[in-house]
Amino acid sequence: MRRTLLVALLPAAVLAASWLRLESPRDDLLRVAAVIVLAFVPGLVRPLAARIGVLIAGLVVGARLAFGVSPLHPRHAFGHVGSSAANGFLDFYDVGVPFDPRVHPDMRGVILVAVFGFVLALVLAIAARRALVAVMVVLVGAGWPATLSGPSGALVAGVAILSGALAVLAGLTARRLPRAVVPVALGVALAAFVASSSSAVAKGELVAWQSWDFYNALPNPVSVAYVWNAQYEGLKFPKKRTTVLEIQAPQKGLYWRAALLDRFAGDRWRIDPPQMADFLEPRAARNSKRWVRQVVTVKALANAQIVGAATPIAFGSGDARAPDLPGGGGAIPGGLTRGSRYTIWSYAPQPAPAALARARPVYPAALTRPRALLDVWPGVTVPPFGVPQRTHRLTALLDAHPEAARYVPLEKAALAVAGSARTPYAAAISLESWFRTRGGFTYTNHPAVFAEAPLVGFVVQTREGYCQYFAGAMALMLRYVGVPARVAVGFSSGAYDAHRGVWTVTDHEAHAWVEAWFHGYGWLPFDPTPAVGRPEQGQLGSPYSAASPGFSLPSAVATSAGGSSAPAQAAHQHGEAATPKPGAGGSAAAPSSSSGGHGGLPALLALLVCVALAGVALTKLVVRRSRYVSRDPRRVAAACRQELADFLLDQRIDAARSATLHELGALVRHELAVDPDPFVAAATAARFGPPAGARPAAGDARRELRALMRVVRARLTFRERLRGLLSLRSLGFAP
Repeated sequence: MRRTLLVALLPAAVLAASWLRLESPRDDLLRVAAVIVLAFVPGLVRPLAARIGVLIAGLVVGARLAFGVSPLHPRHAFGHVGSSAANGFLDFYDVGVPFDPRVHPDMRGVILVAVFGFVLALVLAIAARRALVAVMVVLVGAGWPATLSGPSGALVAGVAILSGALAVLAGLTARRLPRAVVPVALGVALAAFVASSSSAVAKGELVAWQSWDFYNALPNPVSVAYVWNAQYEGLKFPKKRTTVLEIQAPQKGLYWRAALLDRFAGDRWRIDPPQMADFLEPRAARNSKRWVRQVVTVKALANAQIVGAATPIAFGSGDARAPDLPGGGGAIPGGLTRGSRYTIWSYAPQPAPAALARARPVYPAALTRPRALLDVWPGVTVPPFGVPQRTHRLTALLDAHPEAARYVPLEKAALAVAGSARTPYAAAISLESWFRTRGGFTYTNHPAVFAEAPLVGFVVQTREGYCQYFAGAMALMLRYVGVPARVAVGFSSGAYDAHRGVWTVTDHEAHAWVEAWFHGYGWLPFDPTPAVGRPEQGQLGSPYSAASPGFSLPSAVATSAGGSSAPAQAAHQHGEAATPKPGAGGSAAAPSSSSGGHGGLPALLALLVCVALAGVALTKLVVRRSRYVSRDPRRVAAACRQELADFLLDQRIDAARSATLHELGALVRHELAVDPDPFVAAATAARFGPPAGARPAAGDARRELRALMRVVRARLTFRERLRGLLSLRSLGFAP
C-alpha cells in the first residue's frame, strides 16, 4: 500500500497538472485535490469487495464535485451527469483553451472526470504492479490534454510526462535498475523531442483532433458572420434552418442584439471600440424594475458575442459575473458554446408614437463630437437635428470635403424624405416607412454589386438589397438629417412558444437593423427592411416602429408634434451615381464549421506509444550488449547465461535466479523442444574450464547462443516474439 502511494504521487500530479492547463483561472484547486484523493483510495484498499464499495462511493462523491448533483435523487442525478458530461465534452469542439471554468461549468466537470478516471487507472495499475499499463496511462492521460494546450510550455509538459513515466518504472522494478537505463531513457526523450520539432512531424494536423465530432446527433455550430459583417456582395442562407438560440423572455417581439457597427468608413459600416456614446442609457435604465430578464441557451452558434435584447445592462453566467455592459457589447471567453446558458438583463422601453414624438432634439456632447455618432465620413461630422440654419451648414460642410462627394445623392434623398420633419421621431419613422413600403424597395439576397458607394447605388438606382443595405442606408440617412444612428446586428425575434415562454431563434433570423438615439429613451431599434421576401420570421414588436404589426403611419405622423402629413417622396434624379455591374452580385456563403484535419489524437498517441515501445526495446538491447563489454571469458559466459535467462523470463518461462546452465538448458528442452546441449557445453567450458581454453570457448558460447536463439524464435509465433520483445520482466518489473 505504501509503495503504491509513493510511486503514484508524481505521475498523478503530472496527470492533474496536464488537464488543469486547459483552465484559466485555476481558482478551485481544493476540489481537484479532493478528486485526486477519491481516485487514490480504491487502489489502497483490499480485498476486492471493499475496493468495489469504495470505488462506488468515490464515484458518487466525484459526481457531486464535478457536476453538483445530489446522491439523494439518483434518477435525476444520472440524467444530469450524462447530459452535463456530454455537453461539456462537445464544448471542447467549440471553445478555445484555456477556457474560463466559471463560464463553462460543464467543461470544468469533464476536466474533473478526466483527472479522476486517469488517476484511478494509474493507481490500480501500480497496485497490480503492471508497469507498462501504468506508463501508458501516464502517456495517454497527460498527452491528451497536451494536444489542446498548444505549443506554449510544451517542452516543460514533455519533461513532466517523461518524469512521471520514469517514476513509475523506477518505483515498480523488483531490482536495481542497470546504470544504462537512465541515459537510454534520456536519449529516447531527446529523440522524441527532435522528431516532434521536425517539419515532418510538427504540423497542426496532429493537434486538430478537436475538429472531429464523434457525436453527430446535434447540429454543428454555425456562424452568421456573413450576415453581420457589412458586406454588399450578396448572401446565401443555408437551405436547412439551424436553431442557434433558445431565449426565455417575455412575448414582446424584441430583437436580439450581438454587435454594433457605429463607424462609417470605406463605403462600409464597421465595428469600433466602445466609446462614450455607448454608455448613454437614460436615467430610467438604472431602475432594475424596468429591466427585461432573458435566459439564453446556446444551441448551435459559433460566436463569442453576448446576445441580448435592446440595451443589455447586466450579464451573468455560472459563477462568473460581468460588470455593466458598455451598451450591450462584450464577449464570453472561449465563445458561446453548445448547451451553455447565461442570463442577461436589458432595458427595452416601448414608448408610444405620441410619447416618442415629444422627445426633444437634445443630444449630449458624446453623440455630436467628431468621430462619434453623427459622422457620415471620416472627419465629416454633420450638425445635429434642430440647430439653426442646419441645411446651409450641412451644404457648406460637404462642399469643404470633396472626398465625400459621391454620397451627396444619399444626402439629397435623406432631405427629400425626412428633411421637413419637425421632430427626430418624424424623421426616423418617415425613413423607416419609406424603405419598407413607400419607396418601391424590394428585398433580395442577390442585388447588383457596385464597385464603390454601394449604398448610393442601392438607394438611387436599383432599390434592391438585403438587411445590410436597408439598415446601412437608413442609418447613414438619419445622420444626414442630424439624428444620431448606428447599425445593430444580431437576430430578429424568432418564433415564440407561449407554453414554454421561450423564443426559438434560427440562423435564418440573423439580421441587421437601425438604432437611433432619443432623449429620455436612449437607443431604440427601427427595422427598415421590408417583410416580403425575407428569410427571417421574427417581427419587431415596438409600437412606435413601422415594422410593428398594426402600426399606422398617418396616426404616428399626426401625433409627431406638427410633423409633415406624409413622407415626401425622393426623386430619381439625385445626381451621378456609380453604374452597377452587369448581372447580380456574388453570394457570400456561410462559412463551414468543419475543418479538414485528419491527424489528431490517434496520430499523436500512436507516436507516443511507438516512442515508448521503442524505448523498451532499445533499453533491453543496450543492457544486454553492455554485459559483453569485457575481455574476461568468464564474464562473457555469465552474460550468455543471463541473456538466455532473460529471454526465457520474457517468454513467461520462469527460472530461479540461481539456475545453472544445465538447469536453463533443461527448461529450453522441456518448454521449447530445442536441443541446447552445444550451447550449454561451450558456455560451461568458458565459465568453469581451464583458463587456456576459456577464451575460445567463450566465442563458441556466443555463436552457439545465437544459433540457439534463431531456432527458438523460429518456433515462436509473431505474437509471442513481440510480447517477449516488449516485456518488462527481464528488466526486473513484477508481473
